[in-house]
Amino acid sequence: MFTGADMAADKVGPMAPLWAIQSADGSPMAEPERWALARGFVRHVGEAVAAVIAETLAQAQDAADALQVDYDPLPAVVDGRAATAKSAPQLHDAAPGNVCFRFARGDAAAVAKAFDGAAHVVALDLANNRLIGAAIEPRAVLADGGVAKLTLYSSTQVPHHIRRTVAEQLGLPQTAIRLIAPDVGGGFGYKGKHYPEETIVAWAARRLRRPVKWVATRSECFLSDYQGRGHQTRAELALDAQGHFLALRVDTVANIGAYVSTFGAGIPSAICSALLAGVYRTPAIVVQSTGVFTNTVPTDAYRGAGRPEACYVLERLADEAARVLRIDRAEIRRRNLVPVEAMPYKTAARADL
Repeated sequence: MFTGADMAADKVGPMAPLWAIQSADGSPMAEPERWALARGFVRHVGEAVAAVIAETLAQAQDAADALQVDYDPLPAVVDGRAATAKSAPQLHDAAPGNVCFRFARGDAAAVAKAFDGAAHVVALDLANNRLIGAAIEPRAVLADGGVAKLTLYSSTQVPHHIRRTVAEQLGLPQTAIRLIAPDVGGGFGYKGKHYPEETIVAWAARRLRRPVKWVATRSECFLSDYQGRGHQTRAELALDAQGHFLALRVDTVANIGAYVSTFGAGIPSAICSALLAGVYRTPAIVVQSTGVFTNTVPTDAYRGAGRPEACYVLERLADEAARVLRIDRAEIRRRNLVPVEAMPYKTAARADL
């Protein structure tokens, strides 16, 4: 049985996100340290605290069942907006107020002016709930080889990224690891990230000098696989008397979980905000996205990676505008579509169509 203390003794490095986001004021996002096996604190259900290795699966399960973990319970917060309250428990010293980033895109002054002159304004408070990938084929990792050269098998969508990050954590050159991605099965984006098990299995195989294999159970998938979305959004749309879009204002709190995962900071900020114009002519747009730490599984890309979230906000607003202005749902969209003659078209969210 191994714990985070064993990995620390071997100087195994922390897991690092691949995409770093800057806040609107130019400051870097908060990047609290995250370890493959917890060291000192466990911040969400499903975070690994020990690795049990045995000759057979039954032996490993029996040994794991016999483990007793001495937890000292601390206050927790699982809601994104609640995590920003002054009274909320703090997950990381490196992230005051539980804020990872405060991202912004667009022209706030132009949006304010458009709203002041609008004939109609519609607004919605939306929840885009968390999702679990739950592929039929669970994640699996196998490591084989000695200290000098290691072969790592992983059901991953990003073998080159996994090889690089595992090598960095173990203090090895990339040439010391050969990574093979066999049949991945259902991926949906959530298998395109770095997980603790890849590092744990690779490290354990080198330490024991024996092949080590791990295959997730269905329960483990629901407890620890990266989840998607988890947005709480306030969205407002300004329109003229004929139902033409004038301006869009979106403020989202994105629950990124207990740690920043591989692309977890970029999905609700840079990607989602760039798509908030959709296929419509909206002269002015401003988007604010606040990434918040909570005591939940980290979130990352899932089935569209921020784009479905943007479409959901925009299309819900279009339906609400049609209802308020008593215009057919299809007609209000037709009036606002970017025409063919306007192509190529740069949206107010600075996205090219």
